[in-house]
Amino acid sequence: MATTVNNAFDAFMKDIVRLDTDRNDVAKRSKNNLVTEIEKFPNDGKFLDLYPDYMSIDYGSFSRKTKIRPLDDIDLMIVLHANGNWREAIDGGYRIRVQSNASKQLALCNPGTDVLNSIKVINKFKDYLANVPSYKKADIKRNQEAVTLELNSYEWVYDIVPCFQTTPDNFGKTFFLIPDGSGNWKPTDPRIDKDRTIAINSKQQVSVLDMIRIMKYWTKRRTAATMGSYFLECMILNYYDSLGVSSSKYIDVELPNLFACVYHQIHNSLYDPKGFQGDLNKLTWNERNSIQERAELDYNRSKEARDLEANSKQKESIQKWGEIFGPEFPTYTT
Repeated sequence: MATTVNNAFDAFMKDIVRLDTDRNDVAKRSKNNLVTEIEKFPNDGKFLDLYPDYMSIDYGSFSRKTKIRPLDDIDLMIVLHANGNWREAIDGGYRIRVQSNASKQLALCNPGTDVLNSIKVINKFKDYLANVPSYKKADIKRNQEAVTLELNSYEWVYDIVPCFQTTPDNFGKTFFLIPDGSGNWKPTDPRIDKDRTIAINSKQQVSVLDMIRIMKYWTKRRTAATMGSYFLECMILNYYDSLGVSSSKYIDVELPNLFACVYHQIHNSLYDPKGFQGDLNKLTWNERNSIQERAELDYNRSKEARDLEANSKQKESIQKWGEIFGPEFPTYTT
């Protein structure tokens, strides 16, 4: 229930869209505890060595603070010690070759070769995660790029990705190699996404994080084809990083701009800002049209809602926003 549009959006973000603060804090502690438990994996000569300086990298929307309710998964990269292995570029990614004295890694290579098989590495993680307290179940994700761990204590699962950090290039830059689902490895660097999100958020008046969150809620309603979370996130970040874009501090003022952005950009390519994944827009022509039509409809509704509010018609404006965001959007009360 709300008396003004601002009240309505404040309540909507707090109670429906953003992660619950208490559960968010519990999730952070549980993630840290899980990392500690992985550090305790038995030194039995079979589990791969962990990287000594730091062994975990947060990634995904939980790490970037753009995740919305429900909190259903937390992404975690576990950094392994390379033990002198080296990468070899192949079509679409990399092959990792192993030193002849790296016995733990050699045991996980393709038969008769020194090529480290990423699926075998993931399976090794799956086996050892059974040692984690409150273990419920661990499965290999369908794409064979991570282990999904369920614990008895929490409503979320962990997507655990083994990785290696590369040696610095001539510019001192490094990145990470993670499983590609086919036995080889692909590059990524979640540090780039996280730093970019922080930088763009800091230069706008509105919380860009909140704008990402509310637009994720919008696409999640499935009133049109659904966009991938990371694709939508990058689209919004690109908008707020555009030359001449200076936001207000109000979510409702910004929403027409984002609906217009989606309308104009949904048919275009959107390249991975990290430079690894190529075009992130994997939608079909029909899916793009569906999203574009919904963006146009909700752009017009949002403009109507803004006009109603400007004419002191708070009730009617709140009702119009409810047409966009559905029955969970607060209703007007006197």
